[in-house]
Amino acid sequence: MADVIDFKIYGDDMQIVEVELDPGEGIQAEAGAMLYMEDGIEMQTTTGGGLFKGLKRMITGESFFITNFVYHGSGKGHVAFAAPYPGKIIPVDLSDFGGRILCQKDAFLCAAAGTEIEVAFTKRLGAGLFGGEGFILQELTGDGMAFVHAGGTILERDLAPGERLRVDTGCLVAIAPTVDYDIQFVGGFKNALFGGEGMFLALLRGPGKVYLQSLPFSRMADRIYAAARFQQKGEQKGIGGLGILGDLISGD
Repeated sequence: MADVIDFKIYGDDMQIVEVELDPGEGIQAEAGAMLYMEDGIEMQTTTGGGLFKGLKRMITGESFFITNFVYHGSGKGHVAFAAPYPGKIIPVDLSDFGGRILCQKDAFLCAAAGTEIEVAFTKRLGAGLFGGEGFILQELTGDGMAFVHAGGTILERDLAPGERLRVDTGCLVAIAPTVDYDIQFVGGFKNALFGGEGMFLALLRGPGKVYLQSLPFSRMADRIYAAARFQQKGEQKGIGGLGILGDLISGD
């Protein structure tokens, strides 16, 4: 059984979650996520259940290690965790989802002690081959609070039985275990090559809750990389074509 914890979320676009612990209570977090901790809190880094579990987490893109924070003081102790990039922290009460939720890799931030973090495999091979965030998902299991992070604005949808929603695979953050998940080819030569949305979409079918993000980190990283390359090429061409004037513009 997971520890019962209280928490507060601070900030808007760069959020942190502060967890309040009673004596003996603990929380586990992705390695490197801790922002601060008060006196009386003991930190211990482990594989979270053995070598095999550590290796399985690495498959999902997470760290090999899990860091546990346990409060051994009197009164209340506080520890805070920071989101790794702009976006929102989503508090999830696992008991509201029947004790289990699926989320994309890199989404896990922290969870009450006693929560299991596993690798989940979708039902269809096609989702794994083409889904990007698909075939290998994180499975959070327990009855306590868990916190996942997503980029940009968060959209929460409740799908009715049989209701379908097609989503960019990178924009899928988490789904209830009752939601059926598959991969669908966009179709059409021009759509696939020039549509800008990728060749495959996630096909979700209710019932169940779905969390979506407007700015996946992979999309943001691609834009930054593309802009950096464009700027570098522009500077090289400018310097080469303008000679001394190019040197002046570039600051040399």
